[in-house]
Parts: sequence; structure tokens; C-alpha cells
Amino acid sequence: MTVNDLKKLIQTGEKTDVEFKKSENGLNKDVYESVCSFNNRNGGHLILGVIDDTKEIVGVNPQKIDKMLKNFTTSVNNANKINPSMYLVPEVFDVDGKKVIYIWIPEGTQVRRLNGRILDRTYEGDIDITDNAELVYKMYARKQSTYFVNKVYPKLGMEFLDSDVIRRAKKMAVSRVDNHAWENMNEEEILRSSGLILTDPDTGKEGITLAAILLFGKDSTIMSVLPQYKTDAIYRVKNVDRYDDREVIITNLIDSYRRLMDFGKKHLNDTFVLDGDRSVSARDKILREVISNILAHRDYANAYTAQFVIEKERVFTKNSNLPHGHGELQLNKFEPFPKNPPISKVFREIGYADELGSGMRNTYKYSKLYSGESPVFIEGEVFEILIPMGNVAGLQTGPEKADKENSKEKNKENNKENSKENSKENQNIEISGKIIDILQLEPELSIEKIANALGVTNSTARYYVEILKRTGILEHVGPTKKGKWVIHHGD
Repeated sequence: MTVNDLKKLIQTGEKTDVEFKKSENGLNKDVYESVCSFNNRNGGHLILGVIDDTKEIVGVNPQKIDKMLKNFTTSVNNANKINPSMYLVPEVFDVDGKKVIYIWIPEGTQVRRLNGRILDRTYEGDIDITDNAELVYKMYARKQSTYFVNKVYPKLGMEFLDSDVIRRAKKMAVSRVDNHAWENMNEEEILRSSGLILTDPDTGKEGITLAAILLFGKDSTIMSVLPQYKTDAIYRVKNVDRYDDREVIITNLIDSYRRLMDFGKKHLNDTFVLDGDRSVSARDKILREVISNILAHRDYANAYTAQFVIEKERVFTKNSNLPHGHGELQLNKFEPFPKNPPISKVFREIGYADELGSGMRNTYKYSKLYSGESPVFIEGEVFEILIPMGNVAGLQTGPEKADKENSKEKNKENNKENSKENSKENQNIEISGKIIDILQLEPELSIEKIANALGVTNSTARYYVEILKRTGILEHVGPTKKGKWVIHHGD
């Protein structure tokens, strides 16, 4: 703010975001009413030393300024007066030989009360809406749209994040797109470009956000800021009252995604299907969409535990949600709303998700290819996705004991020839999947290094790589020794 800017504000007069107070010798209670109402609405400019009706600059008594500033900062930092308390910095300007105090009040991320009352800002000025249930409800609903994951932690530095996870995410992004913007950025620059380092509008202090901590934070950091955070992966086929296999995942979102994918691959059979003229894993496509949804679009302000459950006839997910409607969603009428944009942005950069709204379309598409049935999406306080498995998607067993029992049943039903073929097919799928996982993280690996990572011979690794190349899933770009592998997901 400059003197000229301040003069222009005064000349335009009072508006919903501009308020004048005479306040020559002290601060009246209506000063704090404007602070509270501006913060609860869209923010605003508060100018002391100006008469509201005439726009006349009368100025503030210079001998009273220090006391007024001290009283103001003390009051707005007092939670017994304004709750939650605020951090505001008044500025003193000399305008036409008169002292004027200027205060910028930002839009708050929470509903604030002044002495227990809720005030809002309208064209008529500051109004008390505490006893108007409808207006109070609308204010809380409006504040809900401020993304919870943008909460800033000024006291937590880069050392509270896992550098290795950031480097891996960078490698994944750069391997997908030539000349990616992250390629020449350091870790802090990546976070800033992704909106993961922000300035707190209430305190004016800069820091990493909750989204940054969820994406890249050390486990201890995540638990310190969000102790209720976890994702429950359950496999329930034989022991339907409890579970046959379970994994409670409490780690960063990058590794959570991979662990949930591994859990799904472990328990769901895979069949390659044709998407146009390209062979793709419908199972992996479905898993990618539902897992990215429960991680990127969850309401992290809610303590509800996200669930990823595999049962005999279906797979379903549940996660807390800020609903924009209720009931079953229809593909032809669905309008996507961003839930956690900074998380979704990083997921898109590293290939965990696509553009907003594509997840529902892709899940429909690959569910039909996988089992011949359509998924169900239910919007509510808890968002649910149901994927019918039908007879096409046979289930693998998880625990070792269940593996043996299932093997015995199959031996009774299938002859030896079919058993060998099934075993070979499962082995092909398993090894191919591992190669894709390895090259997604390190696309420049040679055949020899792929073999070392798999624990197989070079000829075996080369055999499976050739299969992936023939099916169009894998392509080597550049010189033999210095090129890199490109994975085609069939999107």
C-alpha cells in the first residue's frame, strides 16, 4: 500500500471491502466489528482517521497512535475477544499532513467470533448474524470451500519432509514428460511451483502446507499434524466376519498409493484386455482410479478412516467427503468438483491421476472391460465406489494358508495341463507387472539391471521385456545404452 493507493481508496468511499472510522483519540468497539466481519467475508481495508459520510481526512491524534496500535494488536491476538485470534499489522501513513492508520484484514479460513458473536459484511456494513441459523449455516458452508489441505505450518521446515520421496516423485514426473518443469528445480522450488508452500492469510507467515506433509512428509510429521490419518486395506473372502488379510497404511500419499496398488495386485487376478488396438491391464486401470480417488479427494479434516476392501463379488472404497449433492452419481450428469487441488496436481504430474473428472469415466470403461458390469458411485458425507467383480475377475488368495487351500480346490477342478497354463499365465503377469513398476521409477535401466532387480537371469528379463514391447506397453526411446523406457498406459 502506498500513499497514492490509500488516497484512491478514500476517494472511492466505503464499500463492502472498505470501511472508514474517525477514531481520532482511541479505538471504538465498531473497529473490531469491522475486523471480524471483513475476515468472515472476503477481507477488506480498514482506515482510521477518516469520516465515513464525507470521506474527510481528519487524522488520528499523533500522541495517541502508539497506544492505539498496542491496544489493537493486543485485542486481535486475544482469543477471549476475537476467536480464533488473529495476526494483523497496522500501518501509519501521512496523508495531506494528517496521520492515518491503515489495516488490511484478509479473508479468514475459519468462522470468527467477536465476544462470542458472529458478524458478516454486507453493503449495509457490519451485521450480527449469530441468531440467524440460515446465514450462519451459509457462512460455515462457504468456509468449507477453503481447502483444508492448504493449512500452513510456519514452524515446520523442509527437514520435516522426506527428501527421498520428493526426489522419487521428481524422477517419475521427469520420466513421463520431456523437458518437464521440475527437471531443473530443487526440492523447495518443486513445492512452491505446486502450491505446497504458502503464506498463512491469518498470520502472514510462510510455511509448508498440510498437502505437502501428506504428500512428502515423514511418518512422524504426518502423525504429529494429523493423528487420525490412515487407510485401511482389507481382503475378505473366506473369513467374511473379519478378514483374510489386512494392511493399515499410515505413510505419505506417494508410498500409500504404491502400497495400495500392491495390495490390490496381490489379491486380484489380472487379465489383459484390448483397449482399441492396445493390450492393457484393466485391473491396474481400475485400481489406479479408485486408489487415487480415496487419497487425493478425501476430506482430511474428517477422522473417518478411508477403506479399500476386496470381497468375493466386489471391490469397494469409502472415504470422508465434502459432498456437493447426495445419492448415486450418473456418468452423463456428473459435474466434477476439485477437492484437494494441490494433491491432485502432484498426482497428475507423476502419473497417479489424470484431469479432473476422468477417474469416473475411466472406471466405467475398464470395469466393463474387466467384468462386464458397471461401477456405482455414491456421493454423501462418505463417498463410496463399488466395483462389481462378477465371474471374470477371479480372486487370488492372500495369506499363505489360503493360498494352499485355494490351490487344492483348483487341483480338483482343473487337469494338470490347465493348471500349468494358469501358473505360467500368472507368472507372466506377475513378472511383467514388476518390470513396469521398476521402470516407472527408473526408466533408464538396462536389461542387466532389470534382471538384477527381479533376481532373474538376463535372458529371462529380456524375454519378458520383449513381450511387453510386442504388446505395445513398453517402448525403448533413444540410444541402446543411454536411452530410456517409456510405458504406454493406454490412456
